[in-house]
Amino acid sequence: MYNLTGRNVVLGVTGSIAAYKSADLASKLTQAECSVDVIMTPEATNFIAPLTFSSVTGNPAYASMWDAASDVSEAHVALARRADILVIAPATATTLARFAAGSAEDIVSLTALATRAPILMCPAMDPNMFAHPAVQANVETLKSRGVYFVGPEEGRLASGQMGLGRLSEVETVIGAIRYVLGRSGDLASKKIVVTAGGTREQIDPVRYVGNYSSGKMGFAVAAAARDRGAAAVLITAPSSLPDPYAVDVIRVKSALEMRDEVAEQCAGADALVMTAAVADYQPAEAIGEKIKREGRDSLTMSLVRTPDILKDIEADEGLIKVGFAAESNDLLANARKKLKSKRLDLIVANDITAEGSGFGADTNQVMLVDKDGTEEALPLISKYEVASHILDRVVSLIESR
Repeated sequence: MYNLTGRNVVLGVTGSIAAYKSADLASKLTQAECSVDVIMTPEATNFIAPLTFSSVTGNPAYASMWDAASDVSEAHVALARRADILVIAPATATTLARFAAGSAEDIVSLTALATRAPILMCPAMDPNMFAHPAVQANVETLKSRGVYFVGPEEGRLASGQMGLGRLSEVETVIGAIRYVLGRSGDLASKKIVVTAGGTREQIDPVRYVGNYSSGKMGFAVAAAARDRGAAAVLITAPSSLPDPYAVDVIRVKSALEMRDEVAEQCAGADALVMTAAVADYQPAEAIGEKIKREGRDSLTMSLVRTPDILKDIEADEGLIKVGFAAESNDLLANARKKLKSKRLDLIVANDITAEGSGFGADTNQVMLVDKDGTEEALPLISKYEVASHILDRVVSLIESR
């Protein structure tokens, strides 16, 4: 199970002003089709009401271990047993101290002691408080016991101060949840290298030869590989997309830079998924100063071919190579030609003129073609779902090596 559908997330909320962000987290997890159970310390109810969480999750929110109206007997035990993961967001200094000491003073710490599910801590507190030796000692103690941490982040706090103490953003926390839940996935111990985006070939300091690629497909593949336990490396051309959590992101600009990084990262890798739209040509010579338009009615430049990264890559024997063919005509014919000429194991062909499948879209409709000639047409689905289908094939290819 590599998406969050059907996962049981127990969300512990503790006494911090950042608790308001936990409502958004609970809502986003519910939208991702998780079953979310919220447990709260008494201090947390001073900042946000249990009704808020029960409203966004559709499940009761537990604020006391003495709640006689609970729908389950010994709620902390029942929730601890059915949890796939226990997420503490926000986690205060007091919470860290209680967990490190093995204290059981409230339903949150009780559930933590009773569960055998992985625990993810999301600290939020004053920067000086987080830096205190006692707090840092508690963090190290919990890490030594296998507790996962995400954040805190640098930023502005409710107090108006700036520093390291801000609760991680909701999407970052969800990325961390996916990472933790995927540790035992079918790509555990495997290294998957992914490329993304459109390379930029410099004309002068302000202009370049490029394309419309947004990088969304490659970022989705890298995130999906992480969610299955892989050590995911994402080599991306310039993109406005944020770095996926727990993915090793390497940012490059040109085709030559991407070639060098791919060659280095593919040493010892299990698969290369080349979603990047690498420019086919680059200026024969980059101009060092901005080209002025004054006195020019036209501009002519000489272009030379860029390296064919997929075709030329020399890596350890057994590397699975997956390519993409973004075409506007003769989709399958062009895809089969690339599959053969670049010596690929699998190619993903998509018609960029089709509705919902163009550059920048969040969805894609593709055809998977392998080196044995087998073709599989996928419907219009999210790019993450496309990535999951691609990785299903990668898993099979790795197993059959």
